[in-house]
Amino acid sequence: MEKKDIYILGIESSCDDTSAAVLKNNVIQSNVTASQDVHKAYGGVVPELASRAHQQNVVPVVDQALKRAGIAKEQLSAVAFTRGPGLMGSLLVGVNFAKGFARSLNIPMIEVNHLQGHVMAHFIKESEDDSHMPPFPFICLLVSGGNSQIVKVNAYNDMEVLGQTIDDAAGEAIDKCSKVMGLGYPGGPVIDRLARQGNPLAYKFAEPNVAGFDYSFSGLKTSFLYNMRKWVQDDPDFIEHHKEDIAASLEHAIVDILMKKLRMAVKQTGIRHVAVAGGVSANNGLRNAFRDHAGRYGWTIYIPKFSYTTDNAAMIACVGTFKYRDGDFTQMDIPVFSKVTFE
Repeated sequence: MEKKDIYILGIESSCDDTSAAVLKNNVIQSNVTASQDVHKAYGGVVPELASRAHQQNVVPVVDQALKRAGIAKEQLSAVAFTRGPGLMGSLLVGVNFAKGFARSLNIPMIEVNHLQGHVMAHFIKESEDDSHMPPFPFICLLVSGGNSQIVKVNAYNDMEVLGQTIDDAAGEAIDKCSKVMGLGYPGGPVIDRLARQGNPLAYKFAEPNVAGFDYSFSGLKTSFLYNMRKWVQDDPDFIEHHKEDIAASLEHAIVDILMKKLRMAVKQTGIRHVAVAGGVSANNGLRNAFRDHAGRYGWTIYIPKFSYTTDNAAMIACVGTFKYRDGDFTQMDIPVFSKVTFE
């Protein structure tokens, strides 16, 4: 008997990007994202504005995802959606759309943990014979604006958090330091670009001393702020004259903190297949550090395509495909959750 193709529609609306994607047997068919520029004026995401923009974007984004995939909605096997963590108002827009859409087509719904989606982005196939995926178990450094974790991935549905931030996430620290420098929001891409032209050893910022595999970035952020105040007091144009070196030094400090704990985790577990995921995995300094560690320590590394680093629906549809094969479906009355957790 011929095996039926699995078409999964993924919907991601956890923060300020509305995204929809279609995967066929885990092979990418489309991945459409509508970003929200409205938040730049406020220096960060405004939850109420985010949820309103999701309401405007979700229907056209899903429509485009289906059109680019070249399929009719009736061909879909299931709808996978981000249940959390994230902003409650934003999540509710995606979840409620998924519920209505799945019910109208009489197909199953599949809930996906946003963090699980980032880790499993490595399993999105670009073609039928794509085999770039890490083998289980592997270690994943998950770094984004809201999360910094070291995860031991035993299976798609079995992830063990070895360590995580006890305060700010790495991406959050970068954004806040960027704001102090007057570079705007989001700060990650700007810091990345400036850092490529600067000296990473020009300035030193406080690095935390936290036990185990846990992270802390609040001390570094405070150290950065106090140093900036002092230097700007002595020279009002200090930031403008030294922004490349400041950005490079900040990036170097954050990457150094991330990689130290990751080296410890790899050494303790003995697992040398190491992946990186989440929005900060787009940072070139972090990517270069991964490549350096691969050569120096004999790691086999997995770095996602840039399009799979930020919040995207392809990673949600990817987890959805695994869950569909296991018959792991969701009830219609499922609530969303905002807390950071692996279930």
